[in-house]
Amino acid sequence: MAGMVGSVLFVSVFTVYGWLCPGYSPTRMFVSELSLGPYGWVQMLNFVLTGALVLVFGRGLAAHFSTGAASRAGPVLVQCMGVSLMVSGVFATDPSAMFDQASAHGLVHGIFGALFFTLAPVSCFVFYRRFRSDRAWRPMAGWTLAAGVVLTLGVGLLKLSQQPGSGLFEWKGLVQRVILVTVMAWIFAVAFRLRHRYRGGEPSLQA
Repeated sequence: MAGMVGSVLFVSVFTVYGWLCPGYSPTRMFVSELSLGPYGWVQMLNFVLTGALVLVFGRGLAAHFSTGAASRAGPVLVQCMGVSLMVSGVFATDPSAMFDQASAHGLVHGIFGALFFTLAPVSCFVFYRRFRSDRAWRPMAGWTLAAGVVLTLGVGLLKLSQQPGSGLFEWKGLVQRVILVTVMAWIFAVAFRLRHRYRGGEPSLQA
């Protein structure tokens, strides 16, 4: 349940708040730049709450996948993603239009933000290894692999879009949103299936 609530909460808040925030452009500006406005605490709280829920979700994964492939690395990666969201939320970002300058809080935000975006595709590939060999989770294997590929390409494009001379610079906010929605959709799907299996009392079975 935590993964489902966290993913919906995160996307809903940054989408609605982005529409309501004067002067904010969802295509040109990062999600974290919502924390710079007069009501920036809303987005900062969104990061922290979502991160805490993802952390709880990771602990649920650890309890369910107690043995076999990805039983250790997978849940730990997801929990690290949750911690990264929480820490990056506490430290506000710097404006993306401010070049060659970085505040201390902006630097910390950037480090943990980069960690989150790095761990997201890695988590998908790690869990793909488990899902493809687990009869109960095999329906999630194809979607998980696709999510990992999309995230890998997306992170590469995101890095490119942060270069002022690139043609993607004005679209960096959109690129980031594609990544975030993909991550959160994957978390929601896995959490939904996990909840269904817990309610049905079905254990995870290796092939």
